[in-house]
Amino acid sequence: MSAVRKYAWPAALVGLFVVALILRLVGHKTGLPYVYNADENAHFVPRAVGMFGHGWNPDYFINPPAFTYVLHVLFALKWGTDPATVGGAFAADPTDAFALARAASAFLGAIAVPLTAIAAAKLFDDKRIGLIAGALLAVAFLPVHYSHFALNDAPTLAPLALSLIGVAGIYRTGRTRDYVLAGVGLGLAIATKYQAGIVVVTIVAAAFATPVVHNRIRGLAFAFGPMLLAFLIANPYALLDRHQFIDDLQKQTSTAAGSEGGGKLGLANTSGFVYYLKTFTWGFGWLPSLLALGGMGALIARNRRLALLLAPAPILLFLYFGNNSRFFARWMLPMYPILAMLAAYAIVAVSERLKPRVLVPALAALALLQPLVFSVHNDVVLAREDTRMVARQWMEQNIEIGTKIVVEPIAPDQWAQDVGHPLFGEPPLGTGSGNRWNKYPTSRSCFFNGKLRVVKGRECPVIKLEDYERTLRPGIIRSYVDGQFCWLVSGSTQFGRAFADPDEVPDALDYYAALRKPENATEVFHVSPYGERGRVPFSFDYSFNYYPLAYERPGPEITIYRLHGGKCA
Repeated sequence: MSAVRKYAWPAALVGLFVVALILRLVGHKTGLPYVYNADENAHFVPRAVGMFGHGWNPDYFINPPAFTYVLHVLFALKWGTDPATVGGAFAADPTDAFALARAASAFLGAIAVPLTAIAAAKLFDDKRIGLIAGALLAVAFLPVHYSHFALNDAPTLAPLALSLIGVAGIYRTGRTRDYVLAGVGLGLAIATKYQAGIVVVTIVAAAFATPVVHNRIRGLAFAFGPMLLAFLIANPYALLDRHQFIDDLQKQTSTAAGSEGGGKLGLANTSGFVYYLKTFTWGFGWLPSLLALGGMGALIARNRRLALLLAPAPILLFLYFGNNSRFFARWMLPMYPILAMLAAYAIVAVSERLKPRVLVPALAALALLQPLVFSVHNDVVLAREDTRMVARQWMEQNIEIGTKIVVEPIAPDQWAQDVGHPLFGEPPLGTGSGNRWNKYPTSRSCFFNGKLRVVKGRECPVIKLEDYERTLRPGIIRSYVDGQFCWLVSGSTQFGRAFADPDEVPDALDYYAALRKPENATEVFHVSPYGERGRVPFSFDYSFNYYPLAYERPGPEITIYRLHGGKCA
């Protein structure tokens, strides 16, 4: 029996990791060879590849580079260090690079699960709480979903959870090595995603909340020194290129606050506080969220030292992001390990109060049910073919090479090219650019929000992806026809923004109404990601993740039109 008990906890941790990893790997190749997440397509993988040509300075700090460095090392192990070899492999087919990067994200997201379990068990001196906290993080929808992509959101949770193990040690023993561990973990986490820095509050709180008598100021010095060192090891050019680092950090802060102006068309017309409260109900789960809130209240009533340790960080991050004008659910991900601990504590506390021993696993199972169902559904959806690939396959069969087309910004520029087989010939053998079709330049427009803008030079200004709908008006259909752009691909991740905020872009609504008129265009193909449950209204969450059970495959709703009249007759 002693042998069983000896290995039960390590076995449970391994089990948590395996379950978490499976949930994060199923569907991790979604969309490939094309990368439809704009941030994923623009940031970490391309920059990791670029480092083979220009060295370790990322020349970019809007996102910290630790995860980029991890990918750079992985790519070097796979392809070597020759820039031509790595660049050639990536240019020919980015599938392997993104699949490897996503697997790394999944692994780091999964390893955060047993680390969180260890931290919770140590902090509360109760392995039941640790096991439940790990299980909640393993199945929670938001960390599972973002572990499928080569982004820094899920990887941040691994060093952050490591820091929380140190925090638990500070509270329980006050040992120097725990301060060092907390600092090193947090330094690595901040070098992966800046928001993790809020856990500084947790380290300080642990130092002063612990009942263990020790030199607290000295301990904090042993936390913050290694924290700074770990941060600089994982982000050395924050010091070596500090002017660029400071400039980009200010840009990131302005972006989060929305102070650059404009906002996002279609963004929920609500306060950030209400928005984040809602995201917890699906990103973490209704019952787990209520339990986390209850756990916080129970700690305030029963153990104010632990309440002082765990409560401030999530509250402060919630207040900071809730007060901004732009908000995204994943910005709160660094708080999920702490929320999991609070919810797990509540489950055990309630069960002990009501006595029946079976209540702990029963209540835990109930709390896990919603996030598990929706995470599994998300995996099933991601493993299926994306609507954009379905539409592209139809186009390959029905639209000749070299044809001029209009594609709303629902897919990256690479989508117009056959991966690994660029067509550089002239029509009908190619386009000269390597693309299969000649795309209309939707990224530039002189028309914006109902007005023509004064332009210096020949080219119209560049338009951000989120502002495309502001460039539309009925008259542009005639411009397409005059330029012989006779095929148009429209998707709900663009037109949905206009219909979600109709008063903001009336010209765009008139454009779509004109597009549906038979004299202007004919719908020739349509593909939907939804099943019998019907459409999902546009949102910056549910249109890009697949939480709603209405989804049967990933991607937007897509309609392809054949334009009429003039040169498109």
